[in-house]
Amino acid sequence: MTFENKTIWITGASSGIGEACAYLFAKEKANLILTALEAGKLAEVQKKCMALGGKCEILPYDLSNIETIPELVEKALAFFGKIEIMFNNAGISQRAKAGDTLFEVDKKIMDVNFFAPVRITKLLLPQMIENGGGTFVTTTSISGKFGFPLRSAYCASKHALYGFFETVHAEYYPQNIRCVLVCPGRVKTNISLYALEKNGEPHGKMDAGQASGITVEKAAKKIMKAIRKQKPEVFVGGKELLMVYFKRFIPTLCRKMVREIKSV
Repeated sequence: MTFENKTIWITGASSGIGEACAYLFAKEKANLILTALEAGKLAEVQKKCMALGGKCEILPYDLSNIETIPELVEKALAFFGKIEIMFNNAGISQRAKAGDTLFEVDKKIMDVNFFAPVRITKLLLPQMIENGGGTFVTTTSISGKFGFPLRSAYCASKHALYGFFETVHAEYYPQNIRCVLVCPGRVKTNISLYALEKNGEPHGKMDAGQASGITVEKAAKKIMKAIRKQKPEVFVGGKELLMVYFKRFIPTLCRKMVREIKSV
């Protein structure tokens, strides 16, 4: 797959993995649509993308507003007439025990991380199929493979993404619909800064594990390669990715390690 003239919509594009991938797509002269909360930061990314050779439009939006996502999708489609690659990258993490977290916080995490991508996918599927196919790229997490302390709703949302997009991949494969699940471990982003505490307040701290993670540039290169090859799943990170294999082959050990892991 080449990305020149491909229309690619990226959520969570103002920083981290989304921003780094946007620059790589721009270098290949893609048509980009960038979505995130902060319009100012998106405008800065847009300027850099255009300087790199890509066409770029911005569409600021709060993905917790599930009810107005149909209007958001209409605006996105109006820019270039179609979406060929939908990169569901936006997400919120969590830093609180399950029993202490307000239900409203659980719901917001599920809305942004799971229901927003689901609704966008349902709305884009018909036009993708009509245009001969398309790709849904979705950022999950190794926390979508096993439970992790202080992240109950976050883990739940990431587990749910696996179930939904693996099913979409199976159901619409004959219509040339592909799903690429991006499974990061520790990548040096700001996700822990904006993670929600039990009452919904931002965590406001960079986790030690996050700070020592791989760079977003390194992650983006691996993700781009996976999208190009249409790989169903790509793992991005360091030695922490071994936990996925422990869960698969030595589940008892994995559960013990999770109980003892330093979670912040």
